Amino acid sequence: MSRQAGEGSPPKKEGLRERRRRETLRRIADTGLRLFLRNGYEATTLDAIAEEAGISRRTFFYYFRSKEEIILVWQSGLAEAIRRAVLEQSTTRQTPLDAVKSALVGLTASYETDQARKQMMEIDRFIRSNETLRAREATKYAQQEQAVFEALSAMWPQPKRRQALRVVAMISIGAFRLAIDRRSQDEGKRPFAAYLRECFGNIEGET
Repeated sequence: MSRQAGEGSPPKKEGLRERRRRETLRRIADTGLRLFLRNGYEATTLDAIAEEAGISRRTFFYYFRSKEEIILVWQSGLAEAIRRAVLEQSTTRQTPLDAVKSALVGLTASYETDQARKQMMEIDRFIRSNETLRAREATKYAQQEQAVFEALSAMWPQPKRRQALRVVAMISIGAFRLAIDRRSQDEGKRPFAAYLRECFGNIEGET
């Protein structure tokens, strides 16, 4: 039987140009987010991001058309960050649900300073007020759910567990979304980890 083109073949190796472009894109996005958290979204200018990233204004506009697009890139990268964080968890001392909870709490720990919480609230308000970003919310959470499921499936690879792991992924990202909503309603008065633990605790209390 003939094999379809590309089936079973190794993935195409990333070229130097593609790798440099990806690295520059990520550097600009990371720089933009860092400045948003430090100075506030509205107070951060495109020129400031370009200068901090060590690029020209022209180079910035080659990769991004606006500050809004930096938020989009950051959101798209969050799913992969969640996947990696889950994979770092132990499979011997905790359940899949506990593994995801620990991963999310650890991942968000870097945003737990008072200033970072304040600036994250500003970014959250901007996302909620922006039609383009709001429209991407469902896609963003679907990507995060898939990332969690893939990580859990790699950690607990037994085929009979896949359906249950899918449910865990759905519940976990649901708790993550609820924690974000509660933080917004509460105007970020507590560390995000507190909202996360509370939401996961509600789930565990019902199971």
